[in-house]
Amino acid sequence: MQCSWKAVLLLALASIAIQYTAIRTFTAKSFHSCPIPNPVNCSLSQDTDAADRLCDESPTFSYNLSRKTHVLILATTRSGSSFVGQLFNQHFDVFYLFEPLYHVQYTLIPKLTQSKSTTDRRVMLGASRDLLRSLYDCDLYFLENYIKPQPVNHTTDRLFRRGASKALCSPPVCESLGAVDLHLEEGDCVKKCGTLNLTLATESCREHGHVAIKTVRVPEVSDLRALVEDPRLNLKVIQLVRDPRGILASRSETFRDTYRLWRIWDGTGRKPYNLDVTQLTTVCEDFWNSVSTGLNRPPWLKGKYMLVRYEDLARNPMKKTEEIYDFLGIPMDSNVERWIQNNTRGDRSSSKHKYGTVRNSAATAEKWRFRLSYEIVAFTQHACQQVLAQLGYKTAGSEEELKNLSISLVEERDFLPFS
Repeated sequence: MQCSWKAVLLLALASIAIQYTAIRTFTAKSFHSCPIPNPVNCSLSQDTDAADRLCDESPTFSYNLSRKTHVLILATTRSGSSFVGQLFNQHFDVFYLFEPLYHVQYTLIPKLTQSKSTTDRRVMLGASRDLLRSLYDCDLYFLENYIKPQPVNHTTDRLFRRGASKALCSPPVCESLGAVDLHLEEGDCVKKCGTLNLTLATESCREHGHVAIKTVRVPEVSDLRALVEDPRLNLKVIQLVRDPRGILASRSETFRDTYRLWRIWDGTGRKPYNLDVTQLTTVCEDFWNSVSTGLNRPPWLKGKYMLVRYEDLARNPMKKTEEIYDFLGIPMDSNVERWIQNNTRGDRSSSKHKYGTVRNSAATAEKWRFRLSYEIVAFTQHACQQVLAQLGYKTAGSEEELKNLSISLVEERDFLPFS
């Protein structure tokens, strides 16, 4: 039986209506946010079941109703980031994680440090942003995608530098500690606490008022824009910078094999023909690009970005830490003050561990002037002249000037937070 043109038209209109309804339903579920809890919603609403159904159906886009402050310490290797991390780790109400992006790097791109691939960088940054978003939401299970071997029953003994996080070495995550164990060394934490239970770690994260994460695996602040603009987060970025000459000296001493050719140059006075200068220039380029973005004050960074020079923090740790906490809007507690007093006046023996944080901080900031030859300093000053000027680091015109500590190579600068 042949259909009349009227029947065909009716079928076509019905099909269009069905598709329109489906599209409206899909978009409503994807982008509608739950109503904000308030006394009216809780007690006077005539349709609480409907509101509950709406929240159950639409969990995909919610705001940071708890108003936790999410802190990211954006740094590079050997810039003083472990020290800055401890300024948050010691706070009673901050859940601190040390370099969780390590697992992303060594799972996705095991040889990323040797890779200059733009594709590798995009893969790494995309995965890193997803992990950071989950961790700030206290979803530590997401880490299981990158920890090798895979955690069993949400427990693992392979979390990188677990002992550097106070929250992961204290109750409820670690119940086996006594009163004498309140100030564990990093290595003792793993021995006394055993395997890490990610379920307990997640609960601990949710009990804290704020979350802070340190990373040296994100090159520039612009790489974080999607997270900064995410309404589910209250992300604030502390960008830590250090004199590139100091970074080079510290890396050469700490990573002796990787920086072997720099040490040969320093010891012999002859520059190796196959020296990898990108070990220096990449740091300067990343600093220049990231700091330029921050100092240009784009609207998306308003109230979200603070630039901190390691040298300023080393010379006046208490004052600078107070400024950082004031920017974040978090009260600084006595634990942080006590830690600063105990860890910024260390003697020579206190800084033997390459990742330790006990320092004579002011002396450490200037130590590079006696570690590097003037030839390497002059080379660094030429290669990084833009960023040195940008950050207020003076150049040394001679070896005598370099070794004369009465001549400061750090200009007085006041990098005010973008508020």
